[in-house]
Amino acid sequence: MSSFIIPEIVNSAETFNGKLFPLPRAAQLERVFAEMFSRHLGNLRGGDYFESEVLVVTGKSGAGKSTEIMNLLKNFNTSGAMLPTGQPVRMVACELNRKDNWKVLGQKTLTNMRYPVSDRARLTQPETWARVVQQGAEHGVIGINYDEMQHILAKKSEEALEAELDSFKSILKSKRWPFLLILSGLPEINEPVRVFEQLCRKVTYIHFEDIDYDKEEITVQEIVTSYAMKVGLQVEDDLNTRDFIHRLTTAAAFRWGLVCEITTKAVERALVAQSPHLTKDHFVDAWVMKTNVNRAATPFTHDNYATLFRREQPFHASLTT
Repeated sequence: MSSFIIPEIVNSAETFNGKLFPLPRAAQLERVFAEMFSRHLGNLRGGDYFESEVLVVTGKSGAGKSTEIMNLLKNFNTSGAMLPTGQPVRMVACELNRKDNWKVLGQKTLTNMRYPVSDRARLTQPETWARVVQQGAEHGVIGINYDEMQHILAKKSEEALEAELDSFKSILKSKRWPFLLILSGLPEINEPVRVFEQLCRKVTYIHFEDIDYDKEEITVQEIVTSYAMKVGLQVEDDLNTRDFIHRLTTAAAFRWGLVCEITTKAVERALVAQSPHLTKDHFVDAWVMKTNVNRAATPFTHDNYATLFRREQPFHASLTT
């Protein structure tokens, strides 16, 4: 076997891949999207022109936005939903970066539709987006998720920002094939969308909140237990204490996605060590491996962890109090 393959980590990653702990926000996301798609489908059946809608999903880095949205799209694409023509429907997803212009975004969209544009095609920007509409209509792609929206909205002049948002509006209003949009990113994307009236009126907002520890402590504990059980580990008693659960929540900067990430890494440490139990030491091991700090200076071991580790800087200890 290759020295680059660690079987315990491979098996753990395979076990947790695509397996999300069922948080209430997933049900909310599915319900809101189902209502939007149902209106979209009804308008398609009606046969006349209509403008589609936008779902804006925001949350801090590590909140788990992308994971929840990709799970939503996977479930939607395998749900058996059909167009009025009897053709299966599907959604696609694109991740944005700061260098993307509108033409590049069209090319990315076509690639994720599984109809990439050849480098020899030399399509103009309008031709590229005409191809997006054509492929969407012909192949049942009714919607697009653009993730990391802050990358193309940040640090833009008012004029450039309005042009960018106007382009997204044009996707909703295509007379041949209007697309449903899911725009996701950091909370900072809300403000530019809200002030652009022509897009704002088509938007529904969902924000992934931080963990409310007093109300959701038990859910954090259930995540630890669930993840351990999935790979056959028993949970050591001190992981079921209020002290440990608050330390884990603090380590994760009160973000659900980071709770899951840290717990997964701790499970890996337990499996690699051939331990039958998941212990606090495995969480410490995972933290030290990621951050390269002294074992005494982790959120699982430090007496003043609550002031040392702050929500705004995950995985960083604050040197001021």
